[in-house]
Amino acid sequence: MYGRRDLRSSVTRRGSALPGALLAVVGIVAIAVWLSSDSTSHFVRREPGLDERPDPALLADLPRPVGVLTAGDGLPGTTAGSWPGFRGPRRDGICPDPGSLDLTWPEGGPRPLWAKEVGEGYAGAAIRAGRVYLLDYDRDAGADTLRCLSFDDGREIWRFAYPVKVKRNHGMSRTVPTVTDRYVVGFGPKCHVTCLDAATGEETWMIDLVRDHGATVPQWYAGQCPLVDGGRVILAPGGPDALMLAVELETGEVAWTTPNELGWSMTHASIVRADLGGVATYVYCGKRGVVGVSVETGDVLWHTDAWKISIATVPTPVPVGDDRVFFSGGYNAGSMMVRVERTETGRLEPRVVYRLGPETFGATQQTPILHKGHLYGVRPDGQLTCLRLDGSVAWTSGARVTFGLCPFLIADDLLYALDEGGFLSLVRAVPQRFERLAHAQVLEGREPWGPLALAAGRLIARDLTRLVCREVGTP
Repeated sequence: MYGRRDLRSSVTRRGSALPGALLAVVGIVAIAVWLSSDSTSHFVRREPGLDERPDPALLADLPRPVGVLTAGDGLPGTTAGSWPGFRGPRRDGICPDPGSLDLTWPEGGPRPLWAKEVGEGYAGAAIRAGRVYLLDYDRDAGADTLRCLSFDDGREIWRFAYPVKVKRNHGMSRTVPTVTDRYVVGFGPKCHVTCLDAATGEETWMIDLVRDHGATVPQWYAGQCPLVDGGRVILAPGGPDALMLAVELETGEVAWTTPNELGWSMTHASIVRADLGGVATYVYCGKRGVVGVSVETGDVLWHTDAWKISIATVPTPVPVGDDRVFFSGGYNAGSMMVRVERTETGRLEPRVVYRLGPETFGATQQTPILHKGHLYGVRPDGQLTCLRLDGSVAWTSGARVTFGLCPFLIADDLLYALDEGGFLSLVRAVPQRFERLAHAQVLEGREPWGPLALAAGRLIARDLTRLVCREVGTP
């Protein structure tokens, strides 16, 4: 009996083992097939700023967003002064007519004039004709929103909003509008460029750089601030057929395009105008280098791949005179000085003068300011630094006085700089030494990274969700 039970048991074990071996073989074959194939081919990258990217073949079919204008109860302010766009009237970070500025502040800092809750982001303000313009994202409405506020009290005069899907990623809107005597131009987080009547908010035209010119929305969304020059809006879509383009301010019609033979895509950097080699030039940091483009025709005058940043190109090029342009960046990029020279054949050619490591000078987010032959900026370790144009350091604020990714501007040899805690510092913009004259908290939120604006003795600053106006002098 025992022998029969053992035999049956043995047969049973052998019978059950055969399917197991077969399964093992099948499994090995399956694994081999899986390894030989692209197992991630069906994955879709979901990253803010790169989310919901349209099929390039279907760009022309993208619906055009419809804007809605809403009137508020605010009135244009009676205070004069102008800060009409990114980095001020001359796009250089300097206020030429700030009023009479205070060298000391009362307890509690400069006198508060008004404050307003705004949409989450890092978009700075523009000021003109008693109005403050701010681009932000209305999260509840799911709309990119350009607001016009009273410079006197911050009350909303009007808002223009259009629907667009944006996911939070270190803020949403991050560009400064550009305002003229008749128009205000905004650059939305997903590359919608709108031109509105500056007084009424009525739409003049809208361009979708993704749909119309094949632009790719940068990671962390668009950071490019529109340049208005000579009655035209100068943009850098970085699309297949348009590295840069100029559109007529009054009509939105394309005046010229720069072919994208370089294959460079859009970055967060903005365009700046400079006279280089005797030629009026637009300078732009694209995804893989720097290009100089003719102001008149849009033709490429020169380009170089000597300056490129792999993660994010944010600071704008800084013309410093003598046919030189200064570049700086974060993510271990440091900085570089370039001179544009004319060769024996008449061509313009950029030549690297020097490079500096990030421990000497660099800028992760805010563009350095050229003031009286010196460059002022915040390097990656947060120290405010004054740099001579030969690349040597005049001074730093020191390891105990740091400013993070926060903004700054200059007026009357005075530098206003925010830090990560929302404290505003008043520093002498002179090369002799670092000298802080005043220091006070003006914001209590987090990430006060949006550019400052100054006009008529009033400074406008913001953190992630709040906009404030402080009196730092008199008109």
